[in-house]
Amino acid sequence: MRGIRVLSIGVMLLVAACSSDAGGGGGSPSVPPTTAPSVRETPSPTVGGKGSAAEALAALCDYGPPPGSEPVPAEGPTPPTIAEVQGAVEELRGLAFTQPVVADAVTRSELVEGLEVSFDYSFPRDLLARRSKAWQTIGVIADGADIRDELEAFASGQVIGYYDTLTGELVFLGTDDPSPYERVTLAHELTHAIDDQNFRLERIDQLITSCREESAAAAIALVEGNATYFMTQYALRYLTTQEQLELATEGGGAPADVEPFIEDQQIWPYLSGQRFVQALSLGGGVEAIDEAFRDLPVSTEQILHPERYPNDVPTPVDIPDLALALGSGWRDLDVQEVGEAWLSLALDLRLDDSTATNAAAGWDGGLYRAWTDGGDVAVVLSTVWDSPDDAEAFAEAMTGWIAGSPDGQAAEVFPAEGAAVRVLFASDPTTLDALRAAA
Repeated sequence: MRGIRVLSIGVMLLVAACSSDAGGGGGSPSVPPTTAPSVRETPSPTVGGKGSAAEALAALCDYGPPPGSEPVPAEGPTPPTIAEVQGAVEELRGLAFTQPVVADAVTRSELVEGLEVSFDYSFPRDLLARRSKAWQTIGVIADGADIRDELEAFASGQVIGYYDTLTGELVFLGTDDPSPYERVTLAHELTHAIDDQNFRLERIDQLITSCREESAAAAIALVEGNATYFMTQYALRYLTTQEQLELATEGGGAPADVEPFIEDQQIWPYLSGQRFVQALSLGGGVEAIDEAFRDLPVSTEQILHPERYPNDVPTPVDIPDLALALGSGWRDLDVQEVGEAWLSLALDLRLDDSTATNAAAGWDGGLYRAWTDGGDVAVVLSTVWDSPDDAEAFAEAMTGWIAGSPDGQAAEVFPAEGAAVRVLFASDPTTLDALRAAA
């Protein structure tokens, strides 16, 4: 999206072989919108003002200018098999392509080389280096782990295709005469293309490059979940039973030596997004899905609980600047929106699935703010919940999560204050004492 590419990962193709109970969609291709789709203003994750977390977020969020690129020109006739998949996607999606799509079948090395063109922009090294220190202090990744390096390792092993909404470039692992597995991959990417042509997916770029993490995660879940949903529909309708069974043996497995929290975050949009889109389809068919693209979901809570879309929006949260109270030399390190999915995946690292899911389910808003003096790190996580009972449940779960740290952890959960819970994390006990006094 303006250089941030919509990726597809190999492990998700197993869904196409297994999700035989997915609801139907489709219909005849409709006339594309003649006006730009309406876009709801997403609520601010923080309360603005001098010294606020919103001010710090704006200062710390720096993606820089996108890499220069030009639209990909059409080159010759579309190979017959690829044209067949394009027609199938139009029929299933109930939309029409508004311009030609060039589907480029490439090798693994060519695909990785193409990803590298926009990787620096998509995943800014400085921003992620600072975020890595905050995540290490919170305890969701190991000491010394670098988010950027982990994402690069994941992408190089698992990405099987991508679509660039700026250039219209569509790339997939395969040939001009694709196998069933490659055709399913192509159906996924072509769904991105047809959605982009009809609903302007580059809108999501503004969320990403302004570090609106929660709104961006929800929008990406819609985009990837929709492509996974219609990829599944393609496999069920256009592949034989034997070809469907073969998908599982041809797909890739999970990459080695990638931080579990980061791997889970990369997979989450495909699985949870597909369930969200399936719920929309069961309730209103492709028209309901189209409406979600016009009126993007704004939180991972809405993705996880489709009945809360579109009306249940997050409560803004703020964390004041504690740098001066922490001492000389302290400054902002990172600010990040923290949604239900982020908290659930974090809790799941040390707690059982049901406890993690239930403890995060009452989420109504949250973010963390981190500071550093160049060596030590202090983090405040501030959350609000649907009810005091939900706040108590999260506080209890987080207390157990901290106690379950394998190496001990400098962290503390403050008692719930009504429907709000604050959690402190620090790089060492002395810094935790200073943070406790400041907070």
